[in-house]
Amino acid sequence: METKSKYLNPYVAGVLLGLVLLGAIYVSGRGLGASGAFKDVVTATLNKVAPSHVAETPYWASRVSQGEHPLKSWLALEVLGVLIGGFISGALSGRLKITVDKGPRITSSTRIVFAILGGILFGLGAQLGRGCTSGAALSGMAVLSSAGFITMMAIFGTGYLVAYFFRKLWI
Repeated sequence: METKSKYLNPYVAGVLLGLVLLGAIYVSGRGLGASGAFKDVVTATLNKVAPSHVAETPYWASRVSQGEHPLKSWLALEVLGVLIGGFISGALSGRLKITVDKGPRITSSTRIVFAILGGILFGLGAQLGRGCTSGAALSGMAVLSSAGFITMMAIFGTGYLVAYFFRKLWI
């Protein structure tokens, strides 16, 4: 007996993502991206904890000198919407639970450590590459930027290259 998937058809999801991207470009004049939202959170936190340091550091000072609170940025609101949307989607589909997905040969703590390390490395790469996958690759490809295509090839190519070495985390 075949069980029904709790996930949206990937082709339908891809079309919907493309429509969201098109809508974002039409409404805001810019594509999707999320890595800048982390900078907004860090800026707001630093400005609350150490406002004198923020005022004395050119990078941070430039981010707060625009007069608006850093968390009122487009990116911060976008990421908040993604988190709320993901929560609602999980709740409606019956997939809202706290678990650690992992392979049978590793522990939950090992999986968590690798997930955190991967997130840190990806965040550093997004900073060095001046954007995350959604900003650099997805939005870049939508406007036919050669950098967007190169970024996407590098992301998937690197994934395929390192998958062999990390396969035991899932298999």
